[in-house]
Amino acid sequence: MFKHILIPTDGSPLSRAAAAAGIELAGKLGARVTGLFAAPAPTPIVYRALIPVGYMTPDEHADLIRRAAKRYLETIAAEARRAGVKCETVSVTDEYPAHAILEMARKRRCDLIFMASHGRRGITDALLGSETQKVLHESRIPVLVYRGRQRG
Repeated sequence: MFKHILIPTDGSPLSRAAAAAGIELAGKLGARVTGLFAAPAPTPIVYRALIPVGYMTPDEHADLIRRAAKRYLETIAAEARRAGVKCETVSVTDEYPAHAILEMARKRRCDLIFMASHGRRGITDALLGSETQKVLHESRIPVLVYRGRQRG
């Protein structure tokens, strides 16, 4: 059925749980996965939950983003290794996470996007996160939205 599953992550607890569930599905289907982390370009202003929380040089901010990407993607890679699922990970810079997800799915020829219902920004809309809604609206391939329980 599905042979290549794209699993985007933002490192949030629900995103980690979605990644684990996506990898479990991949294992059952004999599919491979691509883990994706997308972040905007580094700026002098650092935000947390859309609120400016500090300043740093763009180089310092880029390093912070690289470290976060490595940590979040290693979580996916480690889970895939434990499950015996072939996995690649990719980090990209894009101001629009939904665009990055759709573009990576196209470039990597994924046949399923498996993603959390919402991410770090919390539930910004009544039912689904705004990036998830954008992916659902624009995707030309199936999207499985994970709304399950979060892992600690």
